[in-house]
This record gives sequence, C-alpha cells and structure tokens, in this order.
Amino acid sequence: MSNLPDWLVSIIVVFYPGFAGPMITEYNGYAEADYVYVAPAAAGRIVEINAEEGATIAAGAVLFRIDDTHQTTALRAAEAQVAVARATLDNLATGSRAAEIDVIRATLAQAEADQRLARLTLERSQNLLASGAVTQARIDGDTAALQGADARVAQLQAQLQVAELPARDAQRIGAEAALEAALAQADDARLALKDRTVFAPADGVVDEVFYAVGEVAGAGAPVVAILPENSLKALFYIPESDRAQLWLGQEFAVQCSGCPDGITARLLRIAPSPQYTPPIIYSRAERARLVFRAEAEILNAAGLLPGQPLTLRP
Repeated sequence: MSNLPDWLVSIIVVFYPGFAGPMITEYNGYAEADYVYVAPAAAGRIVEINAEEGATIAAGAVLFRIDDTHQTTALRAAEAQVAVARATLDNLATGSRAAEIDVIRATLAQAEADQRLARLTLERSQNLLASGAVTQARIDGDTAALQGADARVAQLQAQLQVAELPARDAQRIGAEAALEAALAQADDARLALKDRTVFAPADGVVDEVFYAVGEVAGAGAPVVAILPENSLKALFYIPESDRAQLWLGQEFAVQCSGCPDGITARLLRIAPSPQYTPPIIYSRAERARLVFRAEAEILNAAGLLPGQPLTLRP
C-alpha cells in the first residue's frame, strides 16, 4: 500500500475501511512545567542578584540578597538583652558578689573586736566598783556600750548570712523567664537576618528574573523563577469514549517534532468532570467535543521544552 498514491488510498479507505489497517490511538497535548517561584519572606530592597536567565543553578546556591541593615541591628540589640538577662540570673543564683561579702566580713570582724573590748572594759569597771574606784554611772555606761557592740555584731552576722544566700524562688523564676524571652527574641532576630539571603531550593535552570538590583521586592513576591530538573508533565485531553480504557500509572510513548525517541510519560491524573470545549491544543483534527483533561509525568524529558506540542500513544 506504500507504493499507492495518497489520493488513491483515501478513496479505497472510503469503500473498504479495513484496507488502511488498524487505527493508532493517540492523544495530543503539550508539555507544561512546574516552576518554582522563589520569593523573600519579608519585603526589602534587593542588593544582590546572582541568578541569570537561562543559567543552570544548583540547590543551595545564593539567588539574591535583601538589605539586612535593620535585621543586623535588631540582632545585636537582642544579643545584648540576652547578656543582661543572663547576668541578672547569675547574680541571683550566686548571691552578692565576692567583694561585697568581703566588705561585710571585714566590718563584722571590726565589730567583734569592739564587742570584746566593751566586754573587757565592763569587767574591769565591775571589779573597781567594789573598791569604790568607779561609780555606778560608769558601770551603767560600760554596760550600754557592750549591749551596743552586741547588737552591731548581730546585725552584721545577719547581713552576711543574707548576702551569701541565693535569691528567693520567685525572683529566680522571674529571671529565668526573662532569659528565655531574651533568647527567643535573639533567635527570631537571627532567623530574620538569615532570611535576607535567599538560596535556590532545587537544581534547575533559571527561567526568569523579575526584579533588578535596587528594586524593592514585597514579601512573597517572586524574584526568580526556576525550572527544576524533571519537572515537565504532559497535559492532554482524552475523548469520552476512551476514558474508561485508561488507568492511573499507565505509560505512554511521547512524540514531538525534533524530540529523541524513547520519551515516555506515566499517567498521574484524569479530571473527574469533562470539558465540552477544549482549549487551544495542537492536534490533527478535533475528534470529540467531550474530553477529559489528563496529566502525565514525563519520565525522561531530554530535549523537551515547556509549551512544546506533544503526541501520546498508549
């Protein structure tokens, strides 16, 4: 039949449909890409862009940087608050400083010396009272001096005991909570600073750069679009008459103009509801008006480009 003219074959097929052999089932569609749109977590002025359209980029590479002056200052302030809170907690946990305790101990030693002197003075006055060398008034004065020395020693002993004790539980708990809050604030400031440098989330090709250095990017506004490796899928439309014959996971041979042989795709999804008017697709003829949109993962998309017309055969 290959030696017959096409017009003659067409006439014969009209009268003898089986003459042309079995019809080959095929579906027409196009390749679509799942782009990764990379955006900053917070708004800011772009100070550096390392992505060029069409360039291959590796996961973890720096794509762009946002001005981080404010975040750097906030981190320094948060770290200073952590230092203050930690010092306060340490001070409460250990009591007074060693130098302050040494001063109290020295004062107590002096007071104890004064106490011993006052006791000896009173004893001598009491011995002299029997011989009439001193008056009762002298005895009363020495007794009062000893009592004052005793009170001074007791006061300093209590003061030393308090200085050597740690803080009360309520004060310590409050200081610990203040330290935890300061640490959390520092972590938040550190993360905010880290977010000012944006990295590539996956290997791929830079498809488009939406901003230039010096422009202000909004939070969540894409700055770079990346086409990851193996991110192409085939979108095609299945006539209603073929819907029941296909199943998820079924593989198709993929053909396109200029593409190498051996490209395949695996059926991922078939729309549950039909479309009566298919969108613009690249097909030889419109076979039916009732079609189902289907998606298939392209397993080896070497040479394929987004938007390229495809033909799939089960």
